[in-house]
Amino acid sequence: MENRPKVGVGVLVVKDGKTLFGKRKNAHGDGLWCFPGGHLELNESWEECAVRETMEETGLKIKNVRFATATNDIFPVEGKHYITIFMIAGYDS
Repeated sequence: MENRPKVGVGVLVVKDGKTLFGKRKNAHGDGLWCFPGGHLELNESWEECAVRETMEETGLKIKNVRFATATNDIFPVEGKHYITIFMIAGYDS
């Protein structure tokens, strides 16, 4: 296991009572359904990360980005530890 947790940001993109999910295609959580998101970059705010990752993964420009909750997740088998900040946002397009 690495000696420090990684920080991720997940985004609950909501419109008309529906929430957007995507299917993961990488080593961590491959095949699982999840919210758009990714790693927080150096000097990036949670809101900036949410906007950037959602645009990269979905092409959607989100708005009204705000904090929802946070989790502290340890995956001993994979040797990973994540602090995940969940944001909630809407979109127009």
